[in-house]
Amino acid sequence: MRFTLPRLFSLVVLSGGVAVLPACSPLSKVLKTAQTGQQIAVEPAVLESNGENVLFEVTAKVPAKHLKKGVAYNLGLSYRYDNGLREDTVGRLTFMSGEYTYDEEQKDKLIIKKQFVFPYTTRKSPGELVALPDARELKPNGKRVKGKEIKLARGIVTTSRLVVRQDTALNLLPETVDNNMGGTRVLPFFFDAGKAEIRNYLGTNVAALEDFIEANQHTEKVMIAAGHSPDSLDRHDPRLADKRVQVLLKYYKKQVDTDSYLNKVRQIDFETEAYHRRWDLFLNKVQESALRPAQVDSVLLLINDTPGTYATKEKSLHALSFYDYLEQYIYPVMRFGTVAVRYSAPKRYDSEIYVLSKKIVEKQTETDALTPEELRYSATLTPLLAEKQRIYETSVATTGLWQAYHNLGIVLLQRSEKEVNPKVQKAYMRRAAVNFTLAAHRNPTAESFYRVATAYHRAGDKLEALQNYDYAIKLGGPRPMLNKVFADKAALEIEIGQLDDALRSLSYSGKSYQNIMNRALIYVLKGNYQGAADIYAEAIALRPNDPLLAYCLAVVAARQQNEPAMALHLRHAVELDRAYANRAVEDLEFRDFAKGKPFLEALR
Repeated sequence: MRFTLPRLFSLVVLSGGVAVLPACSPLSKVLKTAQTGQQIAVEPAVLESNGENVLFEVTAKVPAKHLKKGVAYNLGLSYRYDNGLREDTVGRLTFMSGEYTYDEEQKDKLIIKKQFVFPYTTRKSPGELVALPDARELKPNGKRVKGKEIKLARGIVTTSRLVVRQDTALNLLPETVDNNMGGTRVLPFFFDAGKAEIRNYLGTNVAALEDFIEANQHTEKVMIAAGHSPDSLDRHDPRLADKRVQVLLKYYKKQVDTDSYLNKVRQIDFETEAYHRRWDLFLNKVQESALRPAQVDSVLLLINDTPGTYATKEKSLHALSFYDYLEQYIYPVMRFGTVAVRYSAPKRYDSEIYVLSKKIVEKQTETDALTPEELRYSATLTPLLAEKQRIYETSVATTGLWQAYHNLGIVLLQRSEKEVNPKVQKAYMRRAAVNFTLAAHRNPTAESFYRVATAYHRAGDKLEALQNYDYAIKLGGPRPMLNKVFADKAALEIEIGQLDDALRSLSYSGKSYQNIMNRALIYVLKGNYQGAADIYAEAIALRPNDPLLAYCLAVVAARQQNEPAMALHLRHAVELDRAYANRAVEDLEFRDFAKGKPFLEALR
């Protein structure tokens, strides 16, 4: 049995199924009556992936006269794929009291309209949605009679998977050994709105400060500063910045007294400063953000040239169309505290670094035979990834410094790239993401959290990736960095089906090839085909011989039912990359043209 598949699939069943019980049985009569004139509609007619799921709606109408006390008519829905070898149960429509209503247009029919969802995986495309009708007794262990299987919809269109994400190369930090081991260590802290308590979770640098104090570097001077954001929760307490300074100062002194045998509080020069109502700090963060130049100028104009009190100006910010960006990404980092420590350490030369490193890794000598910098530097002296990994693992275990976690993450990513087993590859990626996360906790910068997000994104842990893209944006940074963060965040949001969020993220990024392709894809998924074609035209100027671009234009033409344009673009894609011929054969976007001469000639 074959059916055509318009956008709204409608199936009318005129005869009953094969009964298990005799034709005169009550169950068989219910089944036959229900299926006489039955209508089932699936929207969309060809199932589509939406992020990580496949969403669709089923509307079923059956004659009301089939109803019989103690018996119910059912439609069991299943999705069959992998050439019919696999089948997933999707759900069930049951015509019993409380589940159906009377159709307003056809009063003699009952109607059920219900939404269903099942997880998407690549192996589920192509496949088909089927319904198995039956009538059954409602009592426990009641009898059941089955009808013939009904094919409802084909699936799955995977156009939403044509997301472009240009991977950023993540490199090892350069490791050098300097005879001058002193310097200044700067550790940022962040506070909750309206509070001055030190947080012990993400982005606080508490662990980094404790590790530094326990390292017993000779400390000469400690400089502590803190500020507050302009929002009402922070500015209601005029001494909030002073309290934040004092809590950091008290905490530092307590840790020195408890954990340092080399330094004494009375021998350290402490300097503190509290920043009150500093619009200049706020404006610096705005200028480092991903806001467009016109938006930055409007903030500068409001703060610098508009008369009024501090609170009045902050309330005026609420009227800006992009105030949610300020509230989400600027205000949190205004609630800051900074601890800067000037210290000195004994000099050391590196003539025996490699030999000592081998002994440390093999536990033949104590870890303090090398400084943390020297131990990490020794990893650059070997080309073997496995040996680099062991050195950085030793460095992580003995020092806990963010540089060691970062470089261990990089090595794990490099090992994942050399793996052929997908499970092992993903395991390396997730281990890399964990180490990048630990590095970012100790060095909370936009770039650090972007590395975390990238590793999780590669591993397919999309919600973790999305959260870390947000952390990177909140911390701010150079415009090129934020452009890339927003671009990759938008790609991820398309992958999980959050199209409106993706458009918003793209509005804060630049006009790169990746962003143009992804904006056009959003238009395709939203049904604005002409708008998508216009945006794809912008990408042609950047990459005229890009096979993916040609293929996307073929998809747009197919949705517009423009067969000549579809064939033209598809032929171009296949000429550039033969792999697109195989994709097109299985792509349900071309279902209306698959047997036509233009389509077949385009694949040659």
